[in-house]
Amino acid sequence: VIRAKAVSAKEVDSGNDIYGNPIKRIQYEIKQIKMFKGPDQDIEFIYTAPSTAVCGRLLDTGGKKEYLIAGKSEGNGKMHITLCDLVSTWDSLTPTQKKSLNQRYQMGCECKISRCLSIPCFVSSSDECLWTDWAMEKNNVDGRQAKHYACIKRSDGSCAWYRGTAPPKQEFLDIEDP
Repeated sequence: VIRAKAVSAKEVDSGNDIYGNPIKRIQYEIKQIKMFKGPDQDIEFIYTAPSTAVCGRLLDTGGKKEYLIAGKSEGNGKMHITLCDLVSTWDSLTPTQKKSLNQRYQMGCECKISRCLSIPCFVSSSDECLWTDWAMEKNNVDGRQAKHYACIKRSDGSCAWYRGTAPPKQEFLDIEDP
């Protein structure tokens, strides 16, 4: 998971398909601003399919737009992204999302977020947070929970949604309902 700018793009071959035809990819040269989670070395290139029809992600080049990008790293300065990966402009993120990248999200790494597709739905264990944006906000994957809450592990080992601008206290006794 990185914050980066795309500075250039070019089409490259990345092997052949089962019929011997070349597979084309877009190679974005990027300027990494910050790595939130990933390998020890900086990401220099991001690869994606050449169009959205084959699950490619298109990025603006020129180094003006900053992105939050979650993809699959090869660990050698290369990363791959598809339509299924999170790619958002940095300016479109809420203050809570930006702050959570540095502080809160890592507190939920041992928690499981379960999607609620229709009401009613329930958690099956105490280490789950129930994500209800899809069910409550008419199939919206970028709703109120996604924008303003973080699922974190509490001191008793259970997981719960946390909302707020101040970092959570270690004793974490109370939460606000999403």
